[in-house]
Amino acid sequence: MTSTVGRVALLWRGDREARANATPENNRYYRIFEELAARGIQAEPAVYSEDTEEEVRAQLLTVDGVLVWVNPQDNGRNRHRLDAMLRDIASRGVWVSAHPDIILKMGAKEVLQRTKHLGWGTDTHVYRSAEALRAEFPRSLHGDGPRVLKRNRGDGGQGTWKVELLPEREGTVRVLEARRGSVLEEIPLENFLARCDEYFAVDGCVVDQPFQPRLPDGMIRCYVGADRVIGFGHQLIKALIPPPPEGPDSLAAQPGPRIMHPASAPQFQRLRALMEEEWTPRMMETLGIEREELPIIWDADFLYGPRTPDGEDTYVLCEINVSSVFANRTRRPRR
Repeated sequence: MTSTVGRVALLWRGDREARANATPENNRYYRIFEELAARGIQAEPAVYSEDTEEEVRAQLLTVDGVLVWVNPQDNGRNRHRLDAMLRDIASRGVWVSAHPDIILKMGAKEVLQRTKHLGWGTDTHVYRSAEALRAEFPRSLHGDGPRVLKRNRGDGGQGTWKVELLPEREGTVRVLEARRGSVLEEIPLENFLARCDEYFAVDGCVVDQPFQPRLPDGMIRCYVGADRVIGFGHQLIKALIPPPPEGPDSLAAQPGPRIMHPASAPQFQRLRALMEEEWTPRMMETLGIEREELPIIWDADFLYGPRTPDGEDTYVLCEINVSSVFANRTRRPRR
């Protein structure tokens, strides 16, 4: 985006009252409004709900572009109606970032299977029906170690499960959802797979990856603007790690802060080079995405893979976030 774009809207979810009272100053995106203004770009809030959809549509048809921050799943709500509206205004010449079609290519978990050959992937499978999951997942589960099942679209750990067999109890698995506050369960595999049926109706598929043993070393969030790395965030996460004896709501069960680092951080230069020079260009080629179609901001979450014989870190893609990327609740490293 350049200063040739005269007016943009920043869209996020809220009710009718929030829409009526929204200003560039009274929301979590106020710094973005400030930065756009400093570059001569006029920006305005566009608070969205299904109840105000036609008002928002009319507003967006008067601007040059719209930046969107709406999660795929949010308290039982999805983006289906919003995405249809965004596709419509994009067809009328309004620039949309991220475009819903690009979100489906990059931001759905299926991308983990489609791009596993790039060097950031693992032994990843995709199941397109509940019948396929029941037929094929048990074979995957009998391999080396636990597996992680992920619904195709979700956030906040919803529908992402660590699954491991209990050899001493035939047909029984131990499962833990990545959602905060989750606890371990030991249930028949058949019962667990029945829970996943709804994911196919809503999301179309389920993705299966091996669990990464170095998860306690933390997750690296690689922030990207179009095709250039713009920063990193390292966080000691607790998702898919069994809660301590104090319980899932205890202080010890909470994730650590995300420590922010500039793109020039020495410890992440190998990852930066891989992202800019190899993985992002090859991802674009694989998914059929042109540079101008890339989101203005997106991020890729990596876990540490096995170290090389020389002791060098490898990286495994956990997910790509496109639909609602915003660096919040963060702090910079101490100097």
